[in-house]
Amino acid sequence: MPKSHNRKRPLRLPRREPSEFRGPGRAKRWAAPLMLTCWLLGLIWVVLYYVLQQDLPFTGDLGGWNLVIGMGLIAVGFVFATQWE
Repeated sequence: MPKSHNRKRPLRLPRREPSEFRGPGRAKRWAAPLMLTCWLLGLIWVVLYYVLQQDLPFTGDLGGWNLVIGMGLIAVGFVFATQWE
């Protein structure tokens, strides 16, 4: 029995428009400053809680939730770090 010939077709990928590509100038510039701001605010919040526990009226009322707020701000900074290119 004769063998059939393999017909190889060239692989054609869909073409993308040049505007779809992200160049280095089109990165999310807001991510890095927002990331650093969240990290610094979280660090300052935790340090102020430990240094001035009873002196600041709003930190004394929150108690242990101050650590949650500070670490939450730091965690939000890590979320913004994933957006930075």
